[in-house]
Amino acid sequence: MSTSMTAGAVGDAGSGGTRLGWALADSWTMTRRELLHWARQPVQVVVGLAFPVMLLLMFGYLMGGGLGIEGNYREYLVPGMFALTMAFGLDATMVAVTQDLNKGVVDRFRSMPMTNGAVLVGRSVADMLQSLLSLVLLMAVGLAVGWRWHGSFGAVLAAMGLLLLLRFAMLWMGIHLAMVAGKPELVMAVQILVWPVSFLSNAFATPQSMPGWLGATVEWNPMSATATAVRDLFGNEGGVSSASWASEHAALLAVVWPVVLVAVFFPLAVRRFARLSK
Repeated sequence: MSTSMTAGAVGDAGSGGTRLGWALADSWTMTRRELLHWARQPVQVVVGLAFPVMLLLMFGYLMGGGLGIEGNYREYLVPGMFALTMAFGLDATMVAVTQDLNKGVVDRFRSMPMTNGAVLVGRSVADMLQSLLSLVLLMAVGLAVGWRWHGSFGAVLAAMGLLLLLRFAMLWMGIHLAMVAGKPELVMAVQILVWPVSFLSNAFATPQSMPGWLGATVEWNPMSATATAVRDLFGNEGGVSSASWASEHAALLAVVWPVVLVAVFFPLAVRRFARLSK
């Protein structure tokens, strides 16, 4: 069924209420659908939550320490792991969207009298809720292994806000890339690229311990900006101070980078979704 027919159906159904009201109701229905999958696929949810915890424990205990770190390595590592976990959420989003596309689920929803964007909103809300749960769990594990924050409670909330903002940007990038890839095989190829880009950051080691050109690249990585900004907000130390512009303005970049990514990939994802059945 075409987009115009769907929009018309929505308009008829919404004669007894506002268009915004129906859009919110449809979005909540799609969000509930995604949340019900948690109960039906508990193993997948548990694995998704356990993976960042495993990485934290592995790098915190097995690897011993990071290059260029002064003082307590875990105080440097844990905020970096928070940022890394938000970036890795891109994988889960791409897999979920691709599965819905290949099973024809999205086409069935588009043929129903509902707001087209509700499918994307439901996906994004559910993913953000899971990311928040993962972040809280990882913070609890960090506290258990010796990490502490030394800032105010407001600073902690601000740090969590920056981390979720990064996740929100990765979310819309993942939705768009999944619709472009279309097939699980192509999604796997994109996922392979996520790992080196994510590890090309200051999550585990300081840029000052790397070759000059590599360290400069790492400092401008959006994930590095978020990791540096949340370290400052948590009051964690350990890295060698840098006089680079990117390091001194990490908080600004931690906001600008995700906003730019959302500004690019959100309209691309919406446009791609609208053209799926054309």
